[in-house]
Amino acid sequence: MHRTWAIIERELRRFRRSPTLIVMSLFFPIVQLVVLGYAFGGIVKHLKVAVVDQDHGLSAVKVRELCNAVANGARTFETIAYSDAGQALDDLRNGGINGVLIIPPEFSRRQLEKAAPRLALIEDNTDNFVAATLAASMDGLIAAMNHQPADTHRLPPQSTLETVEVYPYVPYIQYLLPGSIVMSVFMMVMIGGGIIYIDDKARGLHEGYLVTPITKLELIAGFNLSGTIKAVMAGVVLMTVGSLIAGIPNPFAPLRLIKVLVVIVVTAFALISLMFLLMVRVTDPLVPRAMFGVLNTLLYFPSGAVYPRQGFPAWMQVISAVDPFTYAVHALRSLLLKDTGIAAIGGDLVFLVTFSIVTMTVATLLFRRTL
Repeated sequence: MHRTWAIIERELRRFRRSPTLIVMSLFFPIVQLVVLGYAFGGIVKHLKVAVVDQDHGLSAVKVRELCNAVANGARTFETIAYSDAGQALDDLRNGGINGVLIIPPEFSRRQLEKAAPRLALIEDNTDNFVAATLAASMDGLIAAMNHQPADTHRLPPQSTLETVEVYPYVPYIQYLLPGSIVMSVFMMVMIGGGIIYIDDKARGLHEGYLVTPITKLELIAGFNLSGTIKAVMAGVVLMTVGSLIAGIPNPFAPLRLIKVLVVIVVTAFALISLMFLLMVRVTDPLVPRAMFGVLNTLLYFPSGAVYPRQGFPAWMQVISAVDPFTYAVHALRSLLLKDTGIAAIGGDLVFLVTFSIVTMTVATLLFRRTL
């Protein structure tokens, strides 16, 4: 073990001499968490809706008043009066507004006659979040307009649906936090593990290792454990800062911290083992840099970190099933958002440990003690 520890000590000392690497590895995931968390997790408000009143009757006035009530209350959208529907559609196509509400001629008369009066909502559906929010808000507005008191004594009992939420409301930034923690671990593995390993090869530093009596397993264990330590540091920092930013309830409960730390350690070792397997025969220092974006896409997005895996196509679900990110994200999400026990993440830990053993074994077999 003293020879393995020598490798670990040397790697950690060199890591300490690279403050820029440390800052970038820790800072970028936090920026990603904040930007993506608030970009996707907030309630959509202050949309711009053009109202083209071609009727000017009493019911049309009521529609405009309800729109103003939404603008002054929930503030989901703000209304802009247009006299020309063509101009409103042009502004919609150009991105100046988010939707066009057209009140057609004779709308008020048809409303009084109960002759199926209709409103037209034209929306820019290139942004699904905006389109869904605007459509839901308009549906609520029309429902409020059509509401009439009913004589419940003359109606038979009707079935109703009540929704019960097991957990409190989870903002999207909290939903995103587990994936960001795993991403911070991965970035440290890639930058502080894979890229440095290849750079050492390019500089000839591995020649010194190869002339010593150290075995392949000891050498690989030294690299992997030093990379794991650095990756765990990154994961713990982001977990701490990210929990405060995202507003995780009671984030520093001792038992929860221990369980989260176990998941981070196992995740770090699984990812560093994967990285060493991918880099064990690589000699070109540009290869890991080129692989970074590809691995980020193939590992991060299919893991369910930003969108539920149930919505993936079949081919992406296959990737998700063998992706270590998937199990790490699920375990961290269970602990941070649900505060579950070890039993709930036992399958995730088993997969990550098995994955680490398999990848490290294959990497050891592929490692050459020659240049």
